[in-house]
This record gives sequence, C-alpha cells and structure tokens, in this order.
Amino acid sequence: MITTGGLFDLQVNGFAGIDFNDAALTAEDFQRALEAMAATGVVQCLPTLITATEAELMARFAALDAAVAEAPFGAKMVPGYHLEGPFLNPAPGFRGCHPAEAMIAPDIALVDRLQAHLKKPILLVTIAPELPGAEAFIRAARERGIVVAIGHSDARLTDVQRAVAAGATLATHLGNGVAHEQHKFNNPIFAQLAEDGLLACFIADGIHVAPHALGVMLRAKTRARSILVTDAVAGAAASPGIYRFASMQVERSLDGAVREPGAPHLAGSALTLDQAVRNVASWKFCSFAEAVLMASVHPRAALSDAAARHGAALLDGEVRWSKDQRVVETTIAGETLYAAS
Repeated sequence: MITTGGLFDLQVNGFAGIDFNDAALTAEDFQRALEAMAATGVVQCLPTLITATEAELMARFAALDAAVAEAPFGAKMVPGYHLEGPFLNPAPGFRGCHPAEAMIAPDIALVDRLQAHLKKPILLVTIAPELPGAEAFIRAARERGIVVAIGHSDARLTDVQRAVAAGATLATHLGNGVAHEQHKFNNPIFAQLAEDGLLACFIADGIHVAPHALGVMLRAKTRARSILVTDAVAGAAASPGIYRFASMQVERSLDGAVREPGAPHLAGSALTLDQAVRNVASWKFCSFAEAVLMASVHPRAALSDAAARHGAALLDGEVRWSKDQRVVETTIAGETLYAAS
C-alpha cells in the first residue's frame, strides 16, 4: 500500500455526467460529482467556468456557488473557483471550443462584479496577455489576491515577459488552445516554456499533448515547475456519449477524446487526475511519487498566497493507493471521502 498527499485539480469543468457550467446545477448533482472525484484521489479542486456573457456567468456562478455551499463535500473540497475566459484570444485555433462572440478584453471590473455575489473566491483567472489592457488587469488581479494564468493565447515572448513582470504565474494547459501553424521559434508554447517565472499546467491524457512532446515540455519546464490538471468535462468518469458543456453539446469518444460533434478541436477532456499521475509515471517521465507531487503539492503551492489572502483552506488530505497505483481511500481533515468496497 502507498500513501501520498491528496490530489488537487486546478481546472475541472465537470465530472461524472455533471456540468459545472450549468445554470441549473443542483447541490445533489454537484455532490455526486465530488464523490466521483474523491474516488480518483482528488481532495480539492477549482471548479472552472469558461467563456460566456456576463449574464450567463452570473447565472452559472450563482448556481455553482449555491451547490458548493449546500453539498456535503463542498466546503472542504472547493476552496474557490477558476474563471477561464472571457478574456481570451478569439481567433480560430486559439479560442478552442470557447464562444468567440462572448470574448472581451481583460476587465477587472467584470471579475469584481462576479465576485461580489459569491461566497467562495475566484482564485484563478486565465487570460490572453496580448489583449489590450492585460498588464493592468494582471496587476489589479494580483492586488485582489487572484492568480493569473496565460491560456488560449497567441502571446509571443515579449507578451509573456510583460505578463510575468506584471504578476502572471501560471500557464493554463500548455500546448493547447494554440493554433496548429506557428512561427518555428517565436510562438506561445516556446515563449511560456522559456519563462522560468511561469509554472505550467499539462493535460497528460496522451490526446491533448502527444506523450513524446509532453516529455520534452516537462524537461524544458522542469518537474518542479509543472502541474498536472484534467480540464475534465462531464464526460470524465462517465461512459462514451453526448454530454452538456456550458452552451455546447460535446461527445466523449471511446478513446477518451471530447469534441463538439463534427468539430476538429478538443472540448475539455475525459481525463481523471489519478490516471494523469499513472500516465506520466508509466511514460517514464518521472517516478510515481514525483507525478503525485505535480498533482498535489505543486498546484497547492501555486495557489497558496491567493488562498491565504481570502482565508481559503488548502487541505493536504491523504490518498492510499494499491500496489498497482489505484486509489483505495481518500481522506481530508479526518473525513473519509472515498473508500473502495
């Protein structure tokens, strides 16, 4: 039996058939999703809302915040939220599945208006730093105790350097949300890999980033500055089929890829965080223990200052694994969230 700290997912849009971007989300459904996440070793997460209009974000956050408050596991498992958009690059290839028509330039006043109605804090916001006003937004967000990440962005080296100087500290799902055709060297992936001031999040499902490419990125960024995330949607820990994701229908295929039906781009993932850990270890990029650190200690460290500013508790928890690295038991603050039967 192996015992490690509990896993922490910085980016999860839905799970086990439940869409966190649903304005009709209930506490009962959210609790089922949290229970399913606990079965994968996750003790805490940042539920993630994607690009939408202000009215839609208000409604979705209201439902999510109420569900977190009322779900039995919500108080301990959810320290805050991740807002991925609407401050993203609307160009094809960069926007991914996010609706371009709802994208706007970075606007801290919008974040303030959203936060004013929430019990839990928005701890992380993903933006495209090449957009007008990005540096001022980053500084203002940092003053409010919000971590700023770069994602869905055509940021070149100077854009990334300015963003980091202003206070950006993360790269959201690096290697994705980027157009396929890029300058050979001066492109968003190389720019973020080269910037030591950025921690980088990776979706290690073998679909979002080919394993050999992920290995190169981990060596470039170093394991110490790398974080594993899922970017999971409702199709994670669920059967292949059609699911809701924000205003879209998405299809989880047999191989685990999630796309809008007929669309080439990915729309989140069906990855679970325990599988991400197993994948990275099995691909020989690091040991199992090191992979766990990238899915537990590193994401907590990325949020530590912001969480402390808001009085949000980042709880280590504990996971017991079988010899074949399957989750047997998940606990947090003395409470058992999951125990294998």
